[in-house]
Amino acid sequence: MGIINLSPDSFFPDSRIPTVTAALLSAERMIEEGADYLDIGAESSRPGSKPISEEEELSIILPVIIKMCKSFSVPVSVDTYKPGVAQRVLDAGASIINDITGLRYPQMAPIIAEYDAGVIIMHMLGLPDSMQENIHYQDCVGEIISFLEEGVRTAESAGIASDRIWVDPGIGFGKTTEHNLDILAHLDKFASLNKSLLLGASRKSFIGKILDLPVAERLEGSLAIAVVGVMKGARILRVHDVLETNRVLKVVSEILKVQDGK
Repeated sequence: MGIINLSPDSFFPDSRIPTVTAALLSAERMIEEGADYLDIGAESSRPGSKPISEEEELSIILPVIIKMCKSFSVPVSVDTYKPGVAQRVLDAGASIINDITGLRYPQMAPIIAEYDAGVIIMHMLGLPDSMQENIHYQDCVGEIISFLEEGVRTAESAGIASDRIWVDPGIGFGKTTEHNLDILAHLDKFASLNKSLLLGASRKSFIGKILDLPVAERLEGSLAIAVVGVMKGARILRVHDVLETNRVLKVVSEILKVQDGK
């Protein structure tokens, strides 16, 4: 899943895309590099970021979604937690809603179900502007699994198709470096949810802390996590670097075929 950031406040400056034309060119390149999905976002969710209004979010994202869905056959996901935005982008042709709040707003799941769309249910402790303050878990992985279980029940109760529900443990969203590593080390436990597992760790700050490197130099760390993630059960990787990740996954796939006796 290739990331297309429309926000000027994204944590990775090189990924910021300022115009509709640039977004379409990025989408075309990512598809050529092997992206199976595109994830488009107009509001930054980096730690400390401030929310934007529904009107502002729509003014940024809607022109891109309209043209992108007409130009490409690859499914388009929209990174939003606002039900009003979700309805408008689904109406414009998007097919997946990536909700960082894990369906916290009750109107969201019925809207997704109405359009027979998919949903990514992500775990986040708090909200982006304060999520890295006063972080505490008794059992990090267990608490995240319980949160995602509740989100899955909400989605299915609203009528979202069971096979169109993905789960995301929310690497970096209200987690310390130690929590992120705990999640990755025990990623296989999320198999208990019986849902496709999405992993979004690309170039995040905990990689920088481990390597003592800025965001522009975190590719190798991101690829290491991609390998571990897929070996431990992740089925969708949300990444900035599609070409490099795709090459890595081709090698991992061959190893897994032998491991599985195929």
